[in-house]
Amino acid sequence: MRRPRPLVLVLVLVAFVAVSVGLARFLTAESRERDALVDVLTAQAAGDPGAMLDAMDPSCRRAPACVAQVRRNARGQRLPGEVKIINVQSQTAYALGAATGTTRVVWAVVDRGLPTVQCVEIRRKGSALAGRSISVLRVSAPIDRESSCP
Repeated sequence: MRRPRPLVLVLVLVAFVAVSVGLARFLTAESRERDALVDVLTAQAAGDPGAMLDAMDPSCRRAPACVAQVRRNARGQRLPGEVKIINVQSQTAYALGAATGTTRVVWAVVDRGLPTVQCVEIRRKGSALAGRSISVLRVSAPIDRESSCP
């Protein structure tokens, strides 16, 4: 019986590591999207439009309608406490390449009343191999808790 050649074993090991790294990078995109949402929504709950804009893509600062919506959102919330994401329904979830879509996010501040539902426009850039970036482009006003995003 022949023993496997060392070169074949090394190639199999390298392929396994490469696939594992690519898969790990792909799967962490969902966590990064959630983190980006928490950053924006925490600033909104604190009533801080400046921090919201800092956590969002710079294109929002250049769009007067986006800045106005951010200010309305921050003014209308003011719920101090820890933000908890209850549910995320993302149109860009598990996208293999670049994608832009709307994410429906249900969130609440612990012990501060009913959840808030908002539509958030998310842009993903990059790939699992080259690395990914997640940007929050727009945040809608709160919508009805049973509503879906357009």
